[in-house]
Amino acid sequence: MYRYDEFDHAFVAERVAQFRDQVERRLSGELAEDAFKPLRLMNGVYLQLHAYMLRIAIPYGTLNSKQMRMLAHVARKYDRGYGHFTTRQNLQFNWPKLSDMPAVLHDLSTVEMHAIQTSGNCIRNVTADHFAGAAADEVADPRPYAEILRQWSSVHPEFSLLPRKFKIAVTGAERDRAAIQVHDIGLHLKKNDKGEIGFAVYVGGGQGRTPMIAKLIRDFLPEEDLLSYTTAVMRVYNLHGRRDNKYKARIKILVHETGAEELARQVEVEFAQLKDSELKLPDADVQAITRYFALPDMPERPEGWESLARWKKADEDFARWVQQNVQPHKNPDYGMVTISLKPIGGIPGDATDAQMEIVADIAEEFAFDEIRVSHEQNLILPHVALADLESVFRRLQGTGLETANAGLITDIIACPGLDYCALANARSIPLAQEISSRFGSAERQAEIGELKIKISGCINACGHHHVGHIGLLGVEKKGAELYQITLGGSGDEHTSIGEIVGRGFDPDKVTDAIETIVNTYLGLRLDPSEIFLAAYRRVGPQPFKDALYGSAAEAA
Repeated sequence: MYRYDEFDHAFVAERVAQFRDQVERRLSGELAEDAFKPLRLMNGVYLQLHAYMLRIAIPYGTLNSKQMRMLAHVARKYDRGYGHFTTRQNLQFNWPKLSDMPAVLHDLSTVEMHAIQTSGNCIRNVTADHFAGAAADEVADPRPYAEILRQWSSVHPEFSLLPRKFKIAVTGAERDRAAIQVHDIGLHLKKNDKGEIGFAVYVGGGQGRTPMIAKLIRDFLPEEDLLSYTTAVMRVYNLHGRRDNKYKARIKILVHETGAEELARQVEVEFAQLKDSELKLPDADVQAITRYFALPDMPERPEGWESLARWKKADEDFARWVQQNVQPHKNPDYGMVTISLKPIGGIPGDATDAQMEIVADIAEEFAFDEIRVSHEQNLILPHVALADLESVFRRLQGTGLETANAGLITDIIACPGLDYCALANARSIPLAQEISSRFGSAERQAEIGELKIKISGCINACGHHHVGHIGLLGVEKKGAELYQITLGGSGDEHTSIGEIVGRGFDPDKVTDAIETIVNTYLGLRLDPSEIFLAAYRRVGPQPFKDALYGSAAEAA
């Protein structure tokens, strides 16, 4: 993991002191809310429906046990005993007092954490594959490049007041686990014919009210040109991005209106001026940062194979958990463990202070002190010996963290919705809980197989409903909550935007509609190996529309 240097420590300390002064002036009335709002947003403080919310940055989703314990401390001391892990690999606290915010940020700074640029029209937290550094299908670890981008973008004087917020994601694997094609810039690490590291560059993806899939504008960008080319993209966007209408201010609209080919041409013109500037990455600097992310010293543990087989045979619950929540590591004696934050009937992404402490303890003892946050709102232990899996599972049992549902129908992504958010039109959490409870039996989930449900409480799409195999969007109609269903979305290397199947459903009808969709899929799939998304892409929406509405005309 990256460690702060003297500059980092001084920079964060200065920001805490600055924000403390701003909060004191706001509380005294010296600073009006209109003047305070842009200041608090640049420090991750939102004004939600019922209280202030603090969004804490977890760069590229990587943290250690000390940092996780600090999050538990903040939850206990300043909040209501829990936090919410988000689709941006961050953590949100929904109930801190404004007067406590400077103290929270000070405490966080002692473990090299902050909330800078987790909001506002700036470059937000750079996200990455949650299996980075451990996945067997990886070309290179994307986190060193995410860290380079983090350092470059932090309080960047040219890009701190962009037309709109800006999100960058990086993946280094064959499978896209970072959803790069629905980001403003998506970077896919690859090697050229000479074996050199570079990036495929995607620009203009995003969700919200106008979902779009990013366009490939550079098939191979040399490693050394990462910052100069990204700067060129940002300059073109900053110059031409619309500031007259916030709903059309994202770079996806600029790409759509300008055309990907013309935008790429403009970027290349700007890039030509920057290519040989001080932004060129020296190989020594790349290597220095890469060393921070070296794999831990992982001793051979071949005994794990025999032990694992014996434990799986003896305990059905353990076997199910290994099958669903443990993925192969590049080191065959190890595995990558998903700790589900989706207990049956629970609130997706929430973790109590006690649960955070448990994860910190397990990571310290069994996972080389490393934890990841996935954009699917779960926690990951990236390096666990197969020989230790049984011990890890036993520690998780009884804590609400042992659910064996990663990638299944109950592994639901959901935004906070109308229970918290001032922008929401409908609730997300109760719906997620109801669906999870309906499909909660292990046998039912195994029968259905891989199926990703994603729920947003408003058109801003914080729950990523556009790229859910089944997406649910909460809308308001005549003062009541209504849910629109989309099918066929995906946020992987074959990204697709879900199709609206027909009219919306009342809250008490949604779970029945999901069951109808699931039963339709089970009836038409070729065999149990054909997952929902593959079946949908094969047959199209009509069978599902017919099952939901009775006829195509009724659905119109």
